[in-house]
Amino acid sequence: MSEIRELYEANNQGHVFEFYDALTDAEKTSLEKQASAIDLDEIADLTARLIQTPDCQDSGFSEAVEPAEYIPLEKNEGGDPARWVEARAKGEAALRAGRVAAFTVAGGQGTRLGYNGPKGTFGVSPILHKSLFQLFAEKILASSKIFARPIPWFIMTSQSNHDDTITFFEKSDYFGLPSDQVNFFSQGVMPAVDEEGKILLAEKTQIALSPDGHGGSLRALVRSGATRQMEADGIDIISYFQVDNPLVRCIDPAFIGFHLEGNSELSSKTVSKAYASEKVGVFCQRGEKTLVVEYSDLPEELAEATDTNGELLYRSGSIAIHLFDRDFVHRLGSGTGESAQLPFHLAHKKVPFIDSKGKINAPEAPNAYKFEMFVFDALPFANNPIIIETAREDDFSPVKNARGIDSAQTARDDQLRQFARWAAGAGIKVETNDSGLPAAAFEISPLFGDTAERFASSWDALENKTELTEGVVLA
Repeated sequence: MSEIRELYEANNQGHVFEFYDALTDAEKTSLEKQASAIDLDEIADLTARLIQTPDCQDSGFSEAVEPAEYIPLEKNEGGDPARWVEARAKGEAALRAGRVAAFTVAGGQGTRLGYNGPKGTFGVSPILHKSLFQLFAEKILASSKIFARPIPWFIMTSQSNHDDTITFFEKSDYFGLPSDQVNFFSQGVMPAVDEEGKILLAEKTQIALSPDGHGGSLRALVRSGATRQMEADGIDIISYFQVDNPLVRCIDPAFIGFHLEGNSELSSKTVSKAYASEKVGVFCQRGEKTLVVEYSDLPEELAEATDTNGELLYRSGSIAIHLFDRDFVHRLGSGTGESAQLPFHLAHKKVPFIDSKGKINAPEAPNAYKFEMFVFDALPFANNPIIIETAREDDFSPVKNARGIDSAQTARDDQLRQFARWAAGAGIKVETNDSGLPAAAFEISPLFGDTAERFASSWDALENKTELTEGVVLA
């Protein structure tokens, strides 16, 4: 009997190898590799704490929470333009010194969009339908040129899309980036278990595995060797963003500057919630700790509460844009010490599985538990966490649904509105409707301008200017 099989037998999980003897050598090797990647002690602990003692779970809410403070945008009430100028200069210096890397969490598939492939390969720009990956690549390439230092890009895939993602980049010649500037690694996985903590089999040769959540990205950075590589390259700031947001400023000097000014281990961007029930978490304060309370955990009366100005009291929405200190990621991702481990959350799901007779069962009700971590749970562990307000119209338009709110169409419209604002700011006459949507659809490549200021500079330098009519692309 193999060593890994003996280990599973000793931990009351021997059923994982129930069909092992009938497998081919290749199938045996595959199953052993899957089994070896699972920490059985961790599964036993999570089962005891989260499934068998459910009262131990913390919803993230308590009566003691208050709205968290944040640094207002320079143009908004309470904003300090001089402070923003200083932060921007500090961030630009860090970029010129090569201290910053971009990090994209890109493990998802485009299933909810009605698209068959990694979500990052989904075409989302208004005219050319550039993929999310291409938009990010061009923004990173533009910043690399502006600050005269290559900005490394780390991309976390998943087991389901890792090879397809790499193939996409190779066929696209990395969108102009040097191939050694782009680093891929796969997200960690966790097994689904039943109410007794028994690991489920999806097939005779396959453990029922699922990604360990976006919080698992910190473990993956460490386990992949990415943090060691960053340290060797002099990088100590990690710019984190998720793959579904085409408007995101991948590299934001002012954000970096505030992060450094505050000697922060974790800084986050916020936007004011568009409406009380918007599905974003809310930054809150519990004593001296900053945390995010998920929208589903915030009581309705608090979600709808307003201040003396009539604005939502709990309005500081979390949009999954963060800056991490590299050593902080290494500390949390390594799980060194009880106080330095992200908590796992429990999800009760319907998971098809193979029973002891080798029959596939497709349950009609939740039958299994999945474990996942949330990246914002790192906030209470961070020293000097900082929250910075950003403009929704310039930083946040997620692509989550096939239609309606937060869809590809709303993201394309938001890009068009941004282009129209930039054009108007540069003195170009653009006809728009009441929502700011231009009458003619045109597209601006991040390589031409990835901010209003850089667009205006590139436009001023053009010798042969063109009208921004239907279908025009400035590249």
